[in-house]
Amino acid sequence: MAVVSLPFSPQNFPHSSSCSVQDLPPHQQMAIAQALAEPEHAPSHWVAPESQQELQCLLSECDRNNWPVIPCGNQSKLAWGGLAKPVQLLVSSAGLNRIVDHAVADLTVTVEAGVKLKDLQAILQPHQQFLPLNPLYHDQATVGGIMATGCAGPWQQRYGGVRDLVLGFSFVRWDGQLAKAGGRVVKNVAGYDLMKLFVGSYGTLGFISQITFRLYPLPSHSQTVFLTGDTNQLAELSQALRRSGLAPTAALICSPALVQALNLGEELGLLVRFQNLEPVVQAQIDEVKKLAQTLTLASQSFDNQAESELWQRWENAMARQGTTETILCKFGLLPAKAADFLQQLPGLGHVQLGNGIGWVRFGQLDREKLNQQRQICQNYGGYVTVLEASPECKKHWDVWGQSGHGLAMMGRLKNQFDPHNTFSPGRFVGGF
Repeated sequence: MAVVSLPFSPQNFPHSSSCSVQDLPPHQQMAIAQALAEPEHAPSHWVAPESQQELQCLLSECDRNNWPVIPCGNQSKLAWGGLAKPVQLLVSSAGLNRIVDHAVADLTVTVEAGVKLKDLQAILQPHQQFLPLNPLYHDQATVGGIMATGCAGPWQQRYGGVRDLVLGFSFVRWDGQLAKAGGRVVKNVAGYDLMKLFVGSYGTLGFISQITFRLYPLPSHSQTVFLTGDTNQLAELSQALRRSGLAPTAALICSPALVQALNLGEELGLLVRFQNLEPVVQAQIDEVKKLAQTLTLASQSFDNQAESELWQRWENAMARQGTTETILCKFGLLPAKAADFLQQLPGLGHVQLGNGIGWVRFGQLDREKLNQQRQICQNYGGYVTVLEASPECKKHWDVWGQSGHGLAMMGRLKNQFDPHNTFSPGRFVGGF
């Protein structure tokens, strides 16, 4: 562990909420332990600055005293990714929870990183606007944590990922200096595109403090259709949907185990959701059903309360937070290979039809089975990343898998943005 000149003292930061890590609720202590390579060397304090200036002062002090830190939001995804090396502080964005600016006419909003997604959606709803992100643990997730992990959810099919929705952001560097990138307007070409660099960086490059998002009008009607049947026919329908002019907001090919958890049968299935004006939605649903009938696939429609309950079952099946008994992985592969892969997948999994990005929760998984699934995905042009697993598993597994040819470049970027390895040391690819 890094040698520090002086221990952290909450009295030096009177405007920041803080406490000993040992005084945190048990579920938060568990999340911290699962994020560390050496849980016995847990950070001494949890600190939540309540202003951007206080955050700058805190990180400047951390730099002077050589205190490594882990940035976090509401800790719903703190255990994702690699195991961090010993750190001095857990720095939370919980106190940075204000709406900075909502340009209703421009469909943009600027918020502090600690704003919870569900609270932001509630503020936007009266204006008939929303932020099209629905990641795992969306009821607990903060916008800063969503950006740091790059977790967008099924709406990525229509609206793109987190990178496509972030217009600009501010972050505090390792030395306490504030930096900004992008802006508050949709058409913005100023400076380097640091937004894409920070999305999915797992808090290893800097502390995200403010974010400007692109918003969308709230759809007036929503309906989901579920299709199931022969694997080859389902794969053919998936290809036809990708080539068609239909515009679903979500399209997930689901493994048999996930279909069973959704109480929709025991075969491979396809969930397709449309959200727009009611006539537009109905016309697209009818077109999907016509394609399904041609391929002798069974279809079932859900709207109103039934649809809400269906997607809640999906959330419940995929989340299962707070347990080390299951393993959550993110994977990617060629979309055309999704049906074949999921048919044999021994877990609750799905693949997004548009981009081949998928998620799977395994009940049991050892290193040999992980390597088998990883090899299959690599043969299909993809990857497997372990997000949630016990620290004991992560110590002996290759969490990130194949890193491609970008490791040297990532190392140089890490050194440029965080030369003293202050932020989340060891948590990212290559031990960065």
